Order: sequence, then C-alpha cells, then structure tokens
Amino acid sequence: MPQTTIAQGAEAKLFKSEKSVIKNRIPKGYRLQILDERLRKQRTKREAKILEKAHKLIPVPKLIKSDEKNKKIEIEFIDGLKLSNNLNSLDNNLKLCKTIGQQIALLHDNNIIHGDLTTSNMIYVPLNKLSSKPKALSHKLLNNAAQVSITDNPSHMNFKVYFIDFGLSFESSKAEDKAVDLHLIKQALEAKHFAHYESFWKAILEGYKLSKTSKETLKRLEAVEKRGRYKQAY
Repeated sequence: MPQTTIAQGAEAKLFKSEKSVIKNRIPKGYRLQILDERLRKQRTKREAKILEKAHKLIPVPKLIKSDEKNKKIEIEFIDGLKLSNNLNSLDNNLKLCKTIGQQIALLHDNNIIHGDLTTSNMIYVPLNKLSSKPKALSHKLLNNAAQVSITDNPSHMNFKVYFIDFGLSFESSKAEDKAVDLHLIKQALEAKHFAHYESFWKAILEGYKLSKTSKETLKRLEAVEKRGRYKQAY
C-alpha cells in the first residue's frame, strides 16, 4: 500500500496510508548505536502503552500495531482540523477549551503526562465528520482514579477533540510534572492564540478543575511560572 510522508520531526517521520499513520523513530547518528537502539525501542514501547491507556479515557488515535523491533507504531488517522490553525475562528472555541481542560484532567488523574501539550497536537472533529454519533465524556471518580462515564444523549457535545503525538509522554503522579504539562498549553495559547489567550486559558482551567488534584497542581503551576520569570530576569 502506497505511503506518503506527512511530517518529520526531531524524533520521527510520519507516513500516511489510506486509513492509518505510521510513526517511525529515526536513528540518531550522534548517539552510540547501542544506546540509540535501546532508547528508540523504549520510547516506542512507552508511547504504545500510553496510547492504549489514554484511549480508554479521552479521544486519541487508536493504536493499530506496535513494532518495537523496527521502532514503529501504526495508529488510526484522524481526519479533522488542527486546532493551532483553527481554534481562533471556531464559533464554539470556549466550549472546545473547556473540553481540553477536562481531557487534560482525565489524563492527569490517571497519571498520564502528555509532555507536549499544544494546540498543534489537538485535532477538532465536528459531529458530521464522524462515522457514528460521539458519546459525551463526563468526569467520575471511582476507586480513587478518574474514569470516563458515557452518556447516550450528548446534546452539548457536537464534536470531539483528539489529543495526538504522545511521543514525549510518560507516567507520573507528581504535581510538578502535571504543572509543567499545564504550563506548556498555557504558553502555547499565549504564543499562538494571543488575541484570545485569557478567555481560552480561563475556559481550560474551568474544565481542568474537575481533576481531583487540581488544587495541588495549580498551586505548583504558580511555582513553575515564578521559576520561569526568574530565569528571564537573568
């Protein structure tokens, strides 16, 4: 089946086939070969594991195949709009931002750190683009872990927001790691969506406060931002 190169980053190349995307972690010539092989294998395995875990919580591309030997994963292709280019102009952008906050909360309550939370790594799929009607996500605590509750009548949900590119993701229960994740999306909003930055960030926080650890994480976020301002001053 023919494949088309759709992107190349520092860590990997992305190839698109008819209904899927193949992510191939490329060798790094500056690293010792044995170390490079080990790192790429470990990161491929970790990304596949986290994708499978996250898929039970929020919309993410479905993992189709993981090939640790060849440092590749194959995932579902999501046909939608990249939020970095479209969030400002969408009529329901504040509802979208609240949903983003809720989905980050679900990840964090299950100790998943995305590691690269920007609107470039979020895909908006309106209801009429989906093959079946989406089910709404709501936040429910069960056995001290955030779970997804599904409702069959999502009158308020006419879209999905998919989080993509979990290449830098990892698992952690530390408030510091969750705060840095939030700091990344806040910086991304300020840089890419400056005209709406304050209202977008406020909506994300409104959604994120559903997290059972939001108070601790947001308090730590203040410390993370203070460190950033201190570094800029010197």
